[in-house]
Amino acid sequence: MYKHILIAVDLEDGKTWQKPLDVACEYAKAFGSTLHVMTVVPNFGMSIVSTFFPANYEEEVLKKATETLHDFTKVHIPSEIQVQHIVGHGSIYEEILRVAEEITPDLIVMGTHRPNMQDYLIGPNTARVSRHAACSVLIVRD
Repeated sequence: MYKHILIAVDLEDGKTWQKPLDVACEYAKAFGSTLHVMTVVPNFGMSIVSTFFPANYEEEVLKKATETLHDFTKVHIPSEIQVQHIVGHGSIYEEILRVAEEITPDLIVMGTHRPNMQDYLIGPNTARVSRHAACSVLIVRD
């Protein structure tokens, strides 16, 4: 049913990925799916901000994120699951949607926190992905 599952993880916040990753791994095992594990490195926003960082800062951050993501999957994803590593760069929801358009997953798995009043029901990135994705989106609460 699900041959390709995309999961976005925030490597800096274990509370946001633990339950969604467990669910994604169970689905991947059950369906023999490839698990596309993604993290997103935010961009600087305004170009003037980049002048305060060394010239190759973004390149180094992306390289480090790739290494960290590979280490992360070795520890947290069972070896029998086929994994693809993806590092996006920019707006979180835009990058998830861009990658989903490229790899055409059958399912996107995302976590969300308990909502604050400003979030209403789910977080803003999860809400945007769920509204605009061309495939099913499974939202897992922490």
